[in-house]
Amino acid sequence: MALIKWSPPKEMERWFEDFFEEPFLPRMWRKFPSWRRLKELQEISPSVDMFDKKDEIIVKAEVPGVEKENINISVSNNTLTIKGETKKEEEVKEEDYYYAERSYGSFSRMLNLPAKVKADKVKASFKNGVLEIHLPKAEESKPKEVKVEVK
Repeated sequence: MALIKWSPPKEMERWFEDFFEEPFLPRMWRKFPSWRRLKELQEISPSVDMFDKKDEIIVKAEVPGVEKENINISVSNNTLTIKGETKKEEEVKEEDYYYAERSYGSFSRMLNLPAKVKADKVKASFKNGVLEIHLPKAEESKPKEVKVEVK
């Protein structure tokens, strides 16, 4: 009888990947490239942080590998829209990939803003793959301090 060393972390990781990859599709359908491409398209969306300061709302979005010329920012009806495109650097003819996790193509992310902003005063900067957007609040959205007299 031969003993085979069992590697729990790797085996468990593989089981979870197989189970959660696409649980509603039969196993044989998962091998078709069109299903894989559909999954890739769903994953292209920047991660964002949005926080509120006294006079402005700040949004930081991770867009690594995107040139600033390929980013489009717009504000309409209290919604911030970030659009862009990541382009493939080179085309690989071989299909023997060990990993193919990087996503390429167009993306769009829409965020509902928590307060009204001055759309014409929005400013953005881009550094090290992080897009930072400053959205000044409209006067009616800024917190107003009212002094109350105590009697």
